[in-house]
Amino acid sequence: MNSSFPRNRISRRKNVAKLRLGTRGSPLALTQAQEVSGLLKSVHPGLELEIIKIKTTGDRISEWNTFSGEQPIGAFVRELEAALLSGEIDAAVHSLKDLPSEIPGTLEIAAVLPRRNPADALLTRDRLPLSALPRAARIGTGSLRRQVQILSARPDLTVLPLRGNVDTRIRKLKNGEYDGIIAACAGLERLGFSSEITEVLSLSAFIPAVGQGAIGLEIRKDDGRVRPWLEPLDHPETREAVEAERGFLHRLGVGCRAPAAALARFENPGKLLIAGMVSDPEGKAMARGEKSGPPGRAAELGIALAAELLAKIHS
Repeated sequence: MNSSFPRNRISRRKNVAKLRLGTRGSPLALTQAQEVSGLLKSVHPGLELEIIKIKTTGDRISEWNTFSGEQPIGAFVRELEAALLSGEIDAAVHSLKDLPSEIPGTLEIAAVLPRRNPADALLTRDRLPLSALPRAARIGTGSLRRQVQILSARPDLTVLPLRGNVDTRIRKLKNGEYDGIIAACAGLERLGFSSEITEVLSLSAFIPAVGQGAIGLEIRKDDGRVRPWLEPLDHPETREAVEAERGFLHRLGVGCRAPAAALARFENPGKLLIAGMVSDPEGKAMARGEKSGPPGRAAELGIALAAELLAKIHS
C-alpha cells in the first residue's frame, strides 16, 4: 500500500488532484473499483485515480478449502476500513451486501451507485431450471440465506458449501463438483458471465441479501475534501432503498450471519416497498413479509418490518 499521502487529504501533485480507492483484490471487486474510477473520471476529468488492492479476512477464509461455515461479520470490509482510518486510502469501494449494518462512527457512506440487478441466479450443468432438477441434485452456495430459501422451494435438493470467486465457482460447477450453483446476477453481469445463467430466480421466492447489486463508497466523516468528488455518483433512490434494507438488518441484530434477506424498491415516486425474510439456521422457522411507506423514513420502514417478522418467528 502507498501511505505517502497525508491523512484526511486528497493528494495534490502539480495542481492535479489524486484520489486513492481501496478495494478487495478479487476479479469482481476490481471490476467494481474500475467502474467507480471510470465514473469519477467522467464527471471529474482532471482527477487522477489510483486503485489500491487490500486483502481482507474474508478473502483469506475463502482460500481455506476446509472452511464451510458462514463468514465472520465484516470479514470483507475490516481491513479496508482500517486502511481508510489510517489514511492509506481516501475511499473504500464496497459491495454493499458485504458491509455490516453498523460501521465505525468516524466513517460514512458518501455515495451509493445505481443498483444493478439484485436477483439471484441459478447456474446448472445441464441447463435445467430449478423446477426440473432431479431429486438430491447438489446445489452449491456459501450463503445460509440462499440455503434456506432453496430448500423452502425444493426440500428434496442437497445443498453443499461453496467458496471462492465467481470464476472459481463456475469452474467447480463445470468440473462436476455440483449440479448447480447460486450466484448474484449483478456479479455475473459485471464479470461478463451472463450467458452462464440458467434461470434468474424469482425475487418474491428468493429475496436477495441486503444491499445486493449495489456499490457503496465509504469515507472518513471528517474528510471534507473527498466527499465533494464522490457525491455526484450518489443515486438517491438506490441509497434510500439500501437504507431501508440496512435498517431491517440492524433491527434483526444479525449482521451478515443469520438467514435474513431484504429488498426495497420504489413502486412509484411516493411509495417505497420493502420485502423481507428471516429464518432460523435450519429453515424450520421462517417468516416473510412486506411493508410500504413514503420516502424519507426508509430506515424506520425497514426496522418496522424486521420487528414484525421477529414477532412472527417468536409467536
